[in-house]
Amino acid sequence: MADSEFVPGEEAENDAEIINGVPGDLIEETDSETIIRISDVLEYLFCSRFIYYMYCLDIPQHEEKRFKVIKGREVHETRKLTNRDYVRKKLNCIRKESDVFIASKKNHIKGIVDEVLFLEDGTAAPLEYKFAEYKDKVFKTYKFQLVLQALLIRENYNIEVNRAYLCFTRSNSLVKEMEITSSDFKKAEKIIEEILDIVQKGLYPKTSRSSRKCVDCCYRNICV
Repeated sequence: MADSEFVPGEEAENDAEIINGVPGDLIEETDSETIIRISDVLEYLFCSRFIYYMYCLDIPQHEEKRFKVIKGREVHETRKLTNRDYVRKKLNCIRKESDVFIASKKNHIKGIVDEVLFLEDGTAAPLEYKFAEYKDKVFKTYKFQLVLQALLIRENYNIEVNRAYLCFTRSNSLVKEMEITSSDFKKAEKIIEEILDIVQKGLYPKTSRSSRKCVDCCYRNICV
């Protein structure tokens, strides 16, 4: 599994926009239970200190909207028209639900699933659209985004989820299948616990310096 091809703030802005039209609906407290977003997990995988700066110190990213982010949103808006029957025919999908918001108090996480696919074999699977080219590998953030979506689908629909799909819109809508195992679910749950420790206990996480990640980081001047 390759390292992340991840733009900080990209998924977070998309989630906030879809849920309620305004950014800032990040981590919410419900009945004293902290619920994080799938996009928070992706930020954590990119750099664990993002969570600390955003939610313990309340320092927002102030990321400018990049071309990739804007185009990604355009793809999400138009895909229903351009891919309406494509997935169903290719993946033996008997029905699907689009833009599904689901949450789990048990696992302390919520998020948007582009499409929940219900397959002929009686299982379900998340489908995620990416405004990207397929580069012969699945990035770590892509994988765990799908694993977390699968976790939510499994709990909310009470259905088996053992695979997921990525559609790469810049590779002629190439669809790649990814297996999801019980080990993947356990790893995802552990990551959620690590994030909750940062948010609830104010822990300052250790991290390793990376010139590739740090050079354009909005927190580079305060990160020590």
